[in-house]
Amino acid sequence: MATRGRPTQQKRQRERARQEQRKLKDARRQEAKERRAQAATQPRAGGDPDLEGIVAGPQPLAEWQVEGLATFEEADESAEESGHNG
Repeated sequence: MATRGRPTQQKRQRERARQEQRKLKDARRQEAKERRAQAATQPRAGGDPDLEGIVAGPQPLAEWQVEGLATFEEADESAEESGHNG
């Protein structure tokens, strides 16, 4: 009968260890969940410096785009004038 007692005790020890590990894992999960919830509600400190000054919606044209557009419009106007005269 002594041999039967030992495996039962080992089984109880394993089960207690599993329960303890489960408790630790649940606690870690809960902490992570709280950290994620807290991080989602707080805005980032400083934010991304590359995005500062950018607003949502259409952005103004850059200088090179304005210059290119002006050149294109001048060419288009001169083509219309020559087309109407000829």
